[in-house]
Amino acid sequence: MSARELVVLGTASQVPTRHRNHNGYFLRWDSEGFLFDPGEGTQRQMLHAGVAAHDIDRLCVTHFHGDHSLGVAGVIQRINLDQVPHPVTAHYPASGRHFFERLRYSTAYRESVAIAEVPVDGDGAVLAETSSYRLEARRLSHPVESYGYRIVEPDGRRMLVEKLAEAGIKGPDVGVLQREGAVGDVTLEQVSEVRRGQRFAFVMDTRMCDGVLALAEGCDLLVIESTFLDADVRLAEDHGHLTAGQAAAVARDAGVRHLVLTHFSQRYSDPEEFEREARAAGYEGELTVARDLDRIPLPKRL
Repeated sequence: MSARELVVLGTASQVPTRHRNHNGYFLRWDSEGFLFDPGEGTQRQMLHAGVAAHDIDRLCVTHFHGDHSLGVAGVIQRINLDQVPHPVTAHYPASGRHFFERLRYSTAYRESVAIAEVPVDGDGAVLAETSSYRLEARRLSHPVESYGYRIVEPDGRRMLVEKLAEAGIKGPDVGVLQREGAVGDVTLEQVSEVRRGQRFAFVMDTRMCDGVLALAEGCDLLVIESTFLDADVRLAEDHGHLTAGQAAAVARDAGVRHLVLTHFSQRYSDPEEFEREARAAGYEGELTVARDLDRIPLPKRL
C-alpha cells in the first residue's frame, strides 16, 4: 500500500446510480487521512475499500449539496461508535455551519470523540500546517458557497552523492550536514538540490474561475469534477459545473502530472467519452476516469 494514495469511494453527481455511489474520496497522506465530501453510502464504500474510521484525521466538505455531505452524519457517528483514539478536525464553508451542525447531531448517539470544527472563511485560507503538509482552501463558483482544497508538502533537499564524495562528506557527517546546514566549510546547498514537495488538489462543483486554476497549479495529483461532456457546456455553466474538456484544459495549463476526472452526470453511460474529450483538450499526462473503489497512488517524485 502506498503511503500516499487516493481511494475513490464514489463518483456520481447528484444521485447514485447502479454503478456509481454518491461522492466520497479518501486521501492517505503518510500517517494522516483526509476524507473529502462523504455522500450517502460512504460508510459502506469505506468497508469495501478497507478504509476504517480510525484512518480519518480530517473531514473536508466542499459545499452542502446532498451528494457531497449527506454521509457526514453516518461517518461522524461511526467515528464515535468506533471510539477513534485521536482528535478529528472538520473543515467546511463557514456559511454552512448550520448544515454541519444539523448533520452532526441529526440523531441520538453517544459522543465520545473530540471533533474540532475549523470552518473555511475567506479565499486562500491556510487551514492547517504540519511538518509534512499545508492544507489550503480556495473559493469556487457554484450556486452555493463552495471551496476546493489543496495539500502542499514543503520543499526538501535531495543529497547529491557525487558532490558529497567530492567534498569528502560521508557517514555520520551527512546527517550532521542535513541537520545543521554545514560541516566545516561545506554547506548543505553545495552538495544538495531542492526536492520539490508533492501537491494534491481536490476540486468539486464549480464553474471555471480563478480558484480552480490556483488549486490545480503544479499538482502531482488533481481530482476534479467533470460532470458534463463538452456538448453540454451551456448546462455546465448554468448549473455551476465543468465539462471534461474544461477540466483537462485546466490540468494541461497547470502542469498537472496525474488527472483524475470524477463526479459524472447520470445522463452519460460511456466513461470513455470523458477520456476522449480530455485528450482532445490537449492533456498529455497520466489520466484516470475514476470508478468507485479505484486506488490511485500519488506519482513518484521527479
